[in-house]
Amino acid sequence: MSIKAVIFDLDDTLLWDERSVLESFEATCKRAAEVTGIDHVALEEAVRSEARALYESYDTFPFTTKIGINPFEGLWANFTAGEQSEFRQLEQIAKVYRKDAWQHGLMKMGIDDVNLALELSEQFAAERRSRPHLYDETFLVLKELQGHVKLLLLTNGCPALQQEKLDGVPELAPYFDGIVISGSFGIGKPDVSIFNHALSILDVNNDEALMVGDKLTTDIRGGLAAGIQTVWINRTEKPTNPEITPDFEIEHLSQLHDIIARLS
Repeated sequence: MSIKAVIFDLDDTLLWDERSVLESFEATCKRAAEVTGIDHVALEEAVRSEARALYESYDTFPFTTKIGINPFEGLWANFTAGEQSEFRQLEQIAKVYRKDAWQHGLMKMGIDDVNLALELSEQFAAERRSRPHLYDETFLVLKELQGHVKLLLLTNGCPALQQEKLDGVPELAPYFDGIVISGSFGIGKPDVSIFNHALSILDVNNDEALMVGDKLTTDIRGGLAAGIQTVWINRTEKPTNPEITPDFEIEHLSQLHDIIARLS
């Protein structure tokens, strides 16, 4: 059976989200270092730790886990879209969460300054919005695939935030025959239902599609469970997981061409 469709993850598969987050933390924490003299690297570690702890303390944590929204997305998301009531809760706590994460991080460094925490929380959100990085090969590979196979974007996250990421790179969305965001669908990867929904949009069978993503626990596990052949994009030599074995592992998206040719 030949490959008729390729399903792509978004963050750290097509968009270089990790780089965007790292640069945003660095710029914001260096601002704090200028004001207070504290070590900017240590502050980043503290804020990351405190953000995770805060995020997990909220009643909305099970929902964000189900949808696939991580703590660092919460540091710049406004949660203004999504039909579920939990999104309205997240919208209400977002600004407080952002401020508290930075305030707790500063206090861990011995700095008690609410105004600085608020300033840094606003700066981080602005920095992240100004850095919509893509991988060098993203557009080239999509252009080469377009017209030869159907393309679908399958991403976990808040509808408003994922749409904002797409709006930051307006040339990206037109390549796709469909875009599925977990927050709109109601549950995220690795749940099999969202993969089956993607297949129904593409109007292909599971053995006619490839799932391409960077996360073993969501993209690959879910794809395998749905009977879709999976391609793990592992650019940074991440460790393997003996419990989750992708059908293929690549370091560069251009390697997809050989895989599609082999399967066809």
